Amino acid sequence: MDAWWQPVAAVAAGLLLVWALLVVALLVAARRTADPVTLREALRLLPDVVRLVRRLAADPALPRGVRWRLWLLLGYLLLPFDLVPDVLPVVGYADDAVVVALVLRSVVRRAGAGALERHWPGTPQGMAVLRRLCGLGPPPAAG
Repeated sequence: MDAWWQPVAAVAAGLLLVWALLVVALLVAARRTADPVTLREALRLLPDVVRLVRRLAADPALPRGVRWRLWLLLGYLLLPFDLVPDVLPVVGYADDAVVVALVLRSVVRRAGAGALERHWPGTPQGMAVLRRLCGLGPPPAAG
């Protein structure tokens, strides 16, 4: 009966390892994603991005899998706590921006950049930042 703590310690160590791997993965993704976009620019877009995600998730023209990803992203953004606490430098604040960028990149791959542009509630400057965050180039020239 004195060894009851060993399985508990093993599970706790496993969860800590998975969490540490998540933090490392977010750091790597943040370096890849945040190069052209500053964290300040991405966080400034957050209210418009939340409205965009909600509009995209409610669009029946998008594939069901895309809409599920968007609803899950919206739930993640609305949680009062983060998987990575904000007290951790860089990745604590960047986790929301990185998760948004990764999900929106998958939406663009599946539904196209036009879906973002149709539902974007913000300014053209904000759309330019969002395009960079999603790994898209500048919008095609009108004409």
